[in-house]
Amino acid sequence: MQEATDIDSQALPEALLHATEPVLLRGLVAQWPAVQAARESASAADAYLRSFWRGATVGAWVGPPEIDGRFFYDDTYTGFNFRRELLKFDAVLDALARHADDAAPPALYVGSTTVDTCLPGFRAENDLGFGNVDPLMSLWLGNRARVAAHQDLPDNLACVVAGRRRFTLFPPDALPDLYIGPLDVTPAGQPVSLVDIARPDLQRFPRYAAALQRAQVAELGPGDAIFIPSLWWHHVEAMEPFNLLVNYWWRSTPAAMDTPMNALLLALMTVRDLPPAQRQAWRGVFEHYVFAADETTTAHIPADARGVLGPLDDNGRRMLRAHLLKALNR
Repeated sequence: MQEATDIDSQALPEALLHATEPVLLRGLVAQWPAVQAARESASAADAYLRSFWRGATVGAWVGPPEIDGRFFYDDTYTGFNFRRELLKFDAVLDALARHADDAAPPALYVGSTTVDTCLPGFRAENDLGFGNVDPLMSLWLGNRARVAAHQDLPDNLACVVAGRRRFTLFPPDALPDLYIGPLDVTPAGQPVSLVDIARPDLQRFPRYAAALQRAQVAELGPGDAIFIPSLWWHHVEAMEPFNLLVNYWWRSTPAAMDTPMNALLLALMTVRDLPPAQRQAWRGVFEHYVFAADETTTAHIPADARGVLGPLDDNGRRMLRAHLLKALNR
């Protein structure tokens, strides 16, 4: 994995913010007061977080000790091996402290919680300089937990504040070798790999061996960070009784652009089950108008007459979305 040093945390370089490969950033946030508290002790980190809490409730995942921190499906793949609860943030901290010395504690995980809502004022003391990029800052708190390999649409800069985290990353085209589960029933909105990456069953998932050969693995401690490009698969394992990560998400595309996942779902509904010859014809259509599109694709059409084939601004995208909604609601 590429490693970058001497990065100015208050002026992150454009090359990093638009990278297409993962980048490990040792010590990027070592100067944060939250990190310094965590390096002192888990109780010091706990106290530092409580100093910003103003009564916010957070969504938490709670699982029995038997899941060994692996938040996943149940045996039917139609439900999950954990339950979702709304808890006061201080109750989560209380539970982590209460079970810190347990050999087999209940699994507890708070993910993707907006920092400014949960801990107002935290960001003023613990932040990075993104220039013209305006990222969303979220926190992830829990004990020893494993989150199945998944991919996110935004770019992601993940900063370890407390504990240790092991990241296992795979390039986007490793999808066939990761045995991705259902698209519409997911633990947190993104489809996940069915492979237990900590204990892979290569008899059940033999192609995972090929993915493993391409894996990039990094273990991060307090103050370290990692840049995960859009659509890179990543499995995250928190390795201590008290773990806190803060991450930044942003997209390098217009805000009005919808998620390509919607296009995939529409293609499943309208293209996948066509007769083979028709499906192959549509492959060519998509290749022409989407994947291989360039300035020659519509050069034969006057610019003012290109409609949706021309450049789409925010208003054009909204009009196209309205057209699609009308067509789907017939």
